[in-house]
Amino acid sequence: MAAAEVRAELDALLLQLLWDLEELEAKRAALNARVEEGWLSLSKARYAMGAKSVGPLQYASRMEPQVCVCTNEAQNGLQKFRVVRAGAQSPEEVGPREAALRRRKGLTRIPEPEPFSASPNPLNWFGILVPHSLRQAQASFQEGLQLAVDMASLQIHINWGRSQLRGLQEKLKQLGLGAA
Repeated sequence: MAAAEVRAELDALLLQLLWDLEELEAKRAALNARVEEGWLSLSKARYAMGAKSVGPLQYASRMEPQVCVCTNEAQNGLQKFRVVRAGAQSPEEVGPREAALRRRKGLTRIPEPEPFSASPNPLNWFGILVPHSLRQAQASFQEGLQLAVDMASLQIHINWGRSQLRGLQEKLKQLGLGAA
């Protein structure tokens, strides 16, 4: 590989890294705005409902997550994070429940109802008619979670780009020393 090709690849990688860093900075600013907006809406809800009506005493005794963060292997071998609803199944989990053959005719069984796994909306812990600011706070924090997951995936991509950049710089040094 000629030094000119390595330099061109190095330039392209550096431009991509700068674009990724700019995107990461924009996502950080958006995350900070969402979290700030969420806390402000939460304080508005406390003011509207009373300080004792919105607090840890209203939380359910047994909480279940509404979303989970899962990792996937991307095409380039890097990990990619994504937010998945807690009750949703991935395509790998969907399929036949039994590996054996089934008899189509004959004894009929009553199908067992599946347990209801979807957790209720946590806003219901605070009553039926909650203020709009509490709903806004929930939406802000959910958007913030999605931004945080996107930032984590982007950070992995940036770290990979930095390691590639170092490798190309070393290769360029070796080519420069070999030519001299």
